[in-house]
Amino acid sequence: MPTRKATFANNEFYHIFNRGVDKRNIILDSADSDRFFKSVLFFNSKKPIGSIYELGQLERGGLTATPEKLVNIVAYCLNPNHFHFILEQLIDGGISEFMKRLGGGYTWYFNNRHKRNGSLFQGSFKSILADKNEYLLHLSAYVNLNNRIHQRGGLTATLVRSSWDEYLNNKKSFSLCAKDIILSQFKNSEEYRSFAESSLEEILRRREEEEISKMILE
Repeated sequence: MPTRKATFANNEFYHIFNRGVDKRNIILDSADSDRFFKSVLFFNSKKPIGSIYELGQLERGGLTATPEKLVNIVAYCLNPNHFHFILEQLIDGGISEFMKRLGGGYTWYFNNRHKRNGSLFQGSFKSILADKNEYLLHLSAYVNLNNRIHQRGGLTATLVRSSWDEYLNNKKSFSLCAKDIILSQFKNSEEYRSFAESSLEEILRRREEEEISKMILE
């Protein structure tokens, strides 16, 4: 995943996304999914990383994230052929460094495991600034429920990983997300569930209207 020249501001929120090159799948099984999220945890660190020892520890699940992070992960969804994040940059260059590490590290793993060469992701990752709080809230619904937008089914559905469960399950001992950035604006997780599912219905309605309009124009 190449680096990009975009400038990101600290304490701002960004929608970060990308897909597999030539629309190929970047997750083929549960082992790939697990490795991707171990990489998300491992590479979100201010300290230099990448030793053979550290990578071996990562593979065995023996490392945890340092408190000194590059970014806050507000929400995520990993589909078989693409991913979405909402990231808050914590230090200068944090988003670019995190995505460079994640893209390079996961591509190395994927190519090595699946006996392939070359780029895995479709160029540089894409980014959109969430410049208003209302947009950020609706964006969290879009990312958390992104698999429903694409209506994944069968085996493909089992490979989807998102932060939706983290947002609704307050009893989980570990959370990858800084979910309180969103949830603190609601009375409880059930109120957020209602908001997010309502937002999803509106997204799907607009998508259907756009598809109908295209059919009429054709």
